[in-house]
Amino acid sequence: MRRFLVASLLLSGVLASCAPAQQGSERMVTVTPVLIKVSESAARGGTLTVQGRYLGGPSTGRVRLGADERGQGGFLFPASAVRSWTDSEIVLTIPSDAPVGGSWLFVEVAGRQSTGLQYSVRQ
Repeated sequence: MRRFLVASLLLSGVLASCAPAQQGSERMVTVTPVLIKVSESAARGGTLTVQGRYLGGPSTGRVRLGADERGQGGFLFPASAVRSWTDSEIVLTIPSDAPVGGSWLFVEVAGRQSTGLQYSVRQ
């Protein structure tokens, strides 16, 4: 009986540490955003779709394009470029001042940077 009790307490502690933390009625991000897929390259004014997990929302997140492979530097999409944003998909209009050419794309949610994907803006 003691072994079962100890094992169940340890297991519940492990499972609780994997769950996203909650504070009050607002959810606090405790996981790293993950990018899974990005749409085909598009020209300025075109549509960019990013699919992933734990992408937050427009009030807590931002999208960075033109960054190096570590996510430093680059161009931040303005809030006006967001067409829609859910926890698993972001749809943006590529602004006229976005950098042209190939670079890395990242999503930052509540200070946590996602994995990166390569993306290219066409002329």
